[in-house]
Amino acid sequence: MMANTPRNGLRVLDLFCCQGGASMGYHQAGFDVTGIDVTPQPRYPFTFIQADALDYLAQHGTEFDLIHASMPCQRYTRCQQIQSRAHPDLIAPVRELLHKTGRPYAIENVPGAPLLDPVELCGAMFGLRTYRHRLFETSFPLPHRHHPRHLAPNAKMGRPVHDGEFMHIVGNFSNVPLAREVMGMPWATRDGLREAIPPAYTHHIARHFLTTTDVEVAA
Repeated sequence: MMANTPRNGLRVLDLFCCQGGASMGYHQAGFDVTGIDVTPQPRYPFTFIQADALDYLAQHGTEFDLIHASMPCQRYTRCQQIQSRAHPDLIAPVRELLHKTGRPYAIENVPGAPLLDPVELCGAMFGLRTYRHRLFETSFPLPHRHHPRHLAPNAKMGRPVHDGEFMHIVGNFSNVPLAREVMGMPWATRDGLREAIPPAYTHHIARHFLTTTDVEVAA
């Protein structure tokens, strides 16, 4: 899964990394990845540091060539808005810290999150069997990608996925092995899969970063 990927000498910091879906995409593009999460992540496949993401960013952000941040999305999801549950808004404070580092960055979250001039990615853009829309705010140019029509229906939550259906990997979804295949995360658990983005998204972002940014390797 990882051994034959050539390294490019650049380092990515993945904040709120969970089980490493975003991290894997950067790794596949040749970066060395360090993941930060406040909870233990024994399935994370790269260098992992258990720490508060904001504290670590403030202290060590300048040591990396690119910083990725996937803050918890509960505040912005429709489900949580309907249930009127309160969750912290971490996007603004993380963005402020990112600006202070002076390093290129990518912020990811769900549609509806207050990102600045975001680009939306969808699994159908990459031939995946899930739509899984996510927004990305980047400090470097990221062109909008053609968004194909959604012709396949989403399988209803909690029941098996039928032929011709796309997988909706949220909540108590069925068929974890299929979800691992769909997401491109064979190491992940059910919890890890429903919190992740497919590595295809960050691989796409990383390739554009490498072609549009004149970056110097961090010391």
